[in-house]
Amino acid sequence: MRIQDIRDGLQKRGAKACHEQRVLRQWSQALPFEGGKRRPEDFLPQEVRDWIPQLRSELTALATLQSAHPGEDGSERLLVRLADGQMVESVLLPRDGLCISTQVGCAVGCVFCMTGKDGLLRQVSSAEIVAQVALARTRRPVKKVVFMGMGEPAHNLDNVMEAIELLGTTGGIGHKSLVFSTVGDPRVFERLPQGPVKPALALSLHTTRADLRASLLPKAPRITPDDLVELGEQYARTTGYPIQYQWTLLEGINDTQNEIDGIVRLLTGKYALMNLIPFNSVEGTAYRRPDWEHAAALARQLHQRGILTKLRHSAGQDVDGGCGQLRARALGQQTHPIPMQPQPQTVRIERRARN
Repeated sequence: MRIQDIRDGLQKRGAKACHEQRVLRQWSQALPFEGGKRRPEDFLPQEVRDWIPQLRSELTALATLQSAHPGEDGSERLLVRLADGQMVESVLLPRDGLCISTQVGCAVGCVFCMTGKDGLLRQVSSAEIVAQVALARTRRPVKKVVFMGMGEPAHNLDNVMEAIELLGTTGGIGHKSLVFSTVGDPRVFERLPQGPVKPALALSLHTTRADLRASLLPKAPRITPDDLVELGEQYARTTGYPIQYQWTLLEGINDTQNEIDGIVRLLTGKYALMNLIPFNSVEGTAYRRPDWEHAAALARQLHQRGILTKLRHSAGQDVDGGCGQLRARALGQQTHPIPMQPQPQTVRIERRARN
């Protein structure tokens, strides 16, 4: 089901634009459909009112809670079952944030990520994307939504943009509080500025070396780090939002002095924020999380050299909740070691579930 399908169903039953907005607002903001003296359904055409119980049931079934995994850091990882039985992950973050998934699986195949082990299984529809937000809002307030969970949003662009438009209007989320995270795709830089809701942009950089980036993100578009930063800078100046560059710190891979020097070269003078996130360790992989002291020293050096930098905790370390891990455990999958060739270091940032 797409959001447009909901609109079409309402219009077919006599709903006007104001009625559509009322129903979509009640759903996306997890507000009650009935109750009180001035019940929302009293303002709807009778045929729409008659359909509401069936619609509400269908919308609830789009995303149901399979299991919840609270973390000591205030996050809560949610394993979400879609109507066809497929599962994705959402993460409730501290300070009213939510990380959501846009695909079941992922085709990019980042070598340190559990989500891409099975490749892309299917797209998540626009209504299923919003349903993750509606489900999360039944548990706590959500004022920021980041598209950083399972999947590559650029590979499901029509559905993601339809969801962003609803969330940034009727859904009550500020435009810059909608964060589109991508490995980088030319279509993103073409389409996002054209939409009525322009989200903030987070770019998965991970390294300043083109050859290493191709190794870590084997199926990402072949955009060099230099070109990716230039495209990001154009978007930042167009929207007025700084680009968040994501850099997942992998011990012995992308935490070297050469990479720090490369970051300074790329981002000096840019409207940007560098997020350093130590790798969310997965048992059985060849990749390791650098110790916190080393990560803090890297962040300090970047800050001292003029690069606005945040060292972020990857949510859910204590529940082994890196993106894809909950789903893999639910399906009884095992994580297998990934052969790794020695490479000079990279760094990446992502405040999200993707690891």
